[in-house]
Amino acid sequence: MRVRFVYNVSHANPIPVPPPPEPDVQLIATLPVEEQAIAGIPDLMHHKFVIRDGSSVWTGSVNWTDDSFSRQENVLAIVHSEAIAKAFEIDFDQLWDTRDVERTGFVDPRWDHGVRVWFTPGHGEDTSARIAKLIRRAKRRVRICSPLITTGPVLGSLAQVIADGHVDVAGCVDSTQVRDVIHQWRMNENVSWKLPLLRQVIAGPFTGKESTPYGNGTLHDFMHAKVCVCDDTVFVGSFNLSRSGEKNAENVLEIEDAAIAERLAGFVDAVRALYGPVQLPEA
Repeated sequence: MRVRFVYNVSHANPIPVPPPPEPDVQLIATLPVEEQAIAGIPDLMHHKFVIRDGSSVWTGSVNWTDDSFSRQENVLAIVHSEAIAKAFEIDFDQLWDTRDVERTGFVDPRWDHGVRVWFTPGHGEDTSARIAKLIRRAKRRVRICSPLITTGPVLGSLAQVIADGHVDVAGCVDSTQVRDVIHQWRMNENVSWKLPLLRQVIAGPFTGKESTPYGNGTLHDFMHAKVCVCDDTVFVGSFNLSRSGEKNAENVLEIEDAAIAERLAGFVDAVRALYGPVQLPEA
């Protein structure tokens, strides 16, 4: 049996979201597996998945830390499909062979029994565009959990659907991270156009978790789930609905299944009910 393991290691460049916890590199070196550290330059190796025997995949938003399993909202998915597992293997091999985030995610999206997988950064903008397209096409409901919603296509589609008022839209974000991003945007006039859209989207149907601000040694209790439900289609994985998510090494499952969509819409509603309105800084 061959076991291979890749993991993100930090670098000095600033990033717009809290990075994943620094791994115990010395401990990993003692494990009886082949391993490679991936320096997230310019962006993160943000995957959280396992491929087993070329036939099953375990994936989602959970970092493999105590806080992630006990203090954060997260979503996991298990897919039994050789075709989907093969797509994940191709992406993993790109990481393994290049050790370069920018040169990965170049795996053509493929369907197998109502499931399709998207990888970034190779298909980062395509992934955002696909999610935005299904938000615009929704007839009944849109449900979202994402720490941030900052990618232009998704923000624009949500703002339009909310303004139209014909679709039931609701969700939950991480209020602390949203305010951090707004502060960064105010320092960068190139993205200031997003602020009105973000306010329009967040101020109405979204609630927000007041998580602990990120810092070395702090509690990591973020609202960390990444799921989008558009009628009977679900997007779930490691991908924040953010511009940085498009550039990271991420994966997203697109699942066409009414029962799963109903279950995850209920999950979003349950998370949303835990928290109050998002407290945004003054315009």
